[in-house]
Amino acid sequence: MLWIKAFHIIFVVCWFAGIFYLPRLFVNHALVEDQATRQQLAIMEQKLYRFMSIFAVLTLVFGAWLATYNWDYYMKAGWFHSKFLLVLCLLAYHLKCGNYVKQLKAGEIKHGHIFFRWFNELPVLMLFAIVILVVVKPF
Repeated sequence: MLWIKAFHIIFVVCWFAGIFYLPRLFVNHALVEDQATRQQLAIMEQKLYRFMSIFAVLTLVFGAWLATYNWDYYMKAGWFHSKFLLVLCLLAYHLKCGNYVKQLKAGEIKHGHIFFRWFNELPVLMLFAIVILVVVKPF
């Protein structure tokens, strides 16, 4: 079980690295006027999104695998239900990032750099909440 937990944590860290960096690319994409630079950023965004999606899947697989070791406990633990809901929100955030990657590549984005600066802060809040729920288990 400890190997599974270790890999789960590694994949979470890798996923969050992408989750934190991709919206920063969106900020730069929204700021830049040069078409060649926009195209380069679009390529970077698309490659990063594909790469971090692998880590998202592995995070979910190893997290589910961990939960099977003590399923009865987790189904009764309020903190786990809250964590699971936040993970679903993080997954929705991830998918929204994929939507923005497509929109930016097509030049159809309607948001500016200020929106993406705020959008970039959401996963930070989710990370804080998830770690506190897992470590402290407040309920």
